[in-house]
Amino acid sequence: QLQASGGGLVRSGGSLRLSCAASGSGFSRYTLAWFRQAPGNDREFVAAIRYNGHTYYADSVKGRFAISRDNAKSTVYLQMDSLNPEDTAIYYCAADSSLILSSIGLGEQYTYWGQGTLVTVSS
Repeated sequence: QLQASGGGLVRSGGSLRLSCAASGSGFSRYTLAWFRQAPGNDREFVAAIRYNGHTYYADSVKGRFAISRDNAKSTVYLQMDSLNPEDTAIYYCAADSSLILSSIGLGEQYTYWGQGTLVTVSS
């Protein structure tokens, strides 16, 4: 199970840190990711981190967002800086233990999903 938290209302230019805590074993082996879905839009990939610590980002967030993981706490984080209204969405964490690199941005390839946390950025 995945439990996301940390969403909220922030002004443009502000920051938020999302957390996603996992239960169960084997966390360190999992690829972990964040996706988001804005009203009326399809779900989109935001960032991912593999078991080896390698990170991957959507172009729209590169340089502003940072994904990290703490295997001892079974938690993945998304630090979001320089937020703008286009970042407003429900953010979901996802996990999978057998994802290949070419599928890292494909939501349908992830087995486990959190419930989502709402991020609202005001102008």
